[in-house]
Amino acid sequence: MATISGTFNFNDEEATQCAETLKNAMDGFGTNEEDIVRVLVEHNNDQRQEIAKTYESAYGAVLMEDLKSELSGDLEDVIVALMMPPREYDAYMIHEAICGAGTDENTLIGILCTRNNEQIEKIKEIYKEKYESDMTEDIKDDTSGYFQRLMRSLCLGGRQESDPDDDAVETDAENLVQAGVGSWGTDESEFNKVLCLRSYDHLKKVIKRYEEKRDGTSLDEDIDSEMSSDVQEAFHAIIKVTRDKEGYFAERLYKAMKGLGTDDKELIRCICSQAEDSLKWIMVRYQELYETDLFDAVKDECGGYYKSVLLSLLRGSFVSKDE
Repeated sequence: MATISGTFNFNDEEATQCAETLKNAMDGFGTNEEDIVRVLVEHNNDQRQEIAKTYESAYGAVLMEDLKSELSGDLEDVIVALMMPPREYDAYMIHEAICGAGTDENTLIGILCTRNNEQIEKIKEIYKEKYESDMTEDIKDDTSGYFQRLMRSLCLGGRQESDPDDDAVETDAENLVQAGVGSWGTDESEFNKVLCLRSYDHLKKVIKRYEEKRDGTSLDEDIDSEMSSDVQEAFHAIIKVTRDKEGYFAERLYKAMKGLGTDDKELIRCICSQAEDSLKWIMVRYQELYETDLFDAVKDECGGYYKSVLLSLLRGSFVSKDE
């Protein structure tokens, strides 16, 4: 369930008023960050796109560029996330993950392991348009080994959507046992085939049947013993999304704030990408898993208008930076 639904009966007059408010917030000496935050968090993404079009028509300037010139740091990053359509933001984050120094495998896993076929196809389309390059090939060039194969499989967006077949469930579960603990060495390709190709409903049954065959030992536990590093993390992500997608995002948010320092990129990506999807349920799962309120956790971890944006997205209405 979404936290951000936008304003009711949004129209051209409201878009013009919002564009004017944003223009005034950035004109003259200093920047009125509160007005910028209030306008953007009180509207959903479709409405923000209309406000951006109205802004450009009225003032002959690109709203995103003006916002980036006025803001900086985490506040700039979260506002950029809000101003992009969801799949465009995914494409942007994937490009950032593979085109800088090194590779951000965690970002690749967080996006490609949680998006459906239609969303992945849209991400690739936008990536091609914006960066004049093939996303699948770019990821292939920036990764290696079985992780490369796994990411390539996910990029193809070929997850089946058919109903589970009991005979196929039995075969897949047995093949996973034999590809891992049932043989010398590990056949990662078999895990790749099942976890990247089968429908989620089918996978739920495979995971359950696997555990029955292993006398209670979970597929997660065996993956821990058989694999390592990014391949292990990606397979875990697929299994967790299959079982409990909201719980998976709750875990990523928890890890982003756990320990010394904060992974702000992860906070922004998870909260912004889910604000119009399942953020309310993610907040419920966070409370259940960690016995603390996600709102309070973010409030304790962040500051300033950056905090104001994130808390507003969690609550579904504007929250002052001083709350």
